[in-house]
Amino acid sequence: MNKLNRKPRNEMMYKAILSLQTMDECIQFFDDLCTVSELQAMEQRFQVAWLLSKGMIYNDILQETGASSATISRVKRSLQYGRDGYAAVFGRLEDGEEKPKK
Repeated sequence: MNKLNRKPRNEMMYKAILSLQTMDECIQFFDDLCTVSELQAMEQRFQVAWLLSKGMIYNDILQETGASSATISRVKRSLQYGRDGYAAVFGRLEDGEEKPKK
């Protein structure tokens, strides 16, 4: 299904995320919201996106993250044809915040 053709989003969840004030609050919220597998998948995709944005090649990303080539390709498509969400976050991280960790 095309991302743009999905049903309307529940904005309350996104407002809840924006209301989080500390790293601990954020971790606690996502621990409650997601399963361990869901969190690991999101964290891995984020790390893959970060490494792709830095110009790292597939084989090195695969070795560093353990992500499949399918996941790396999917994330690369999001970086190229997505809605620039990664770019917004990465720009802010580069402006003095922490870089994604393994």
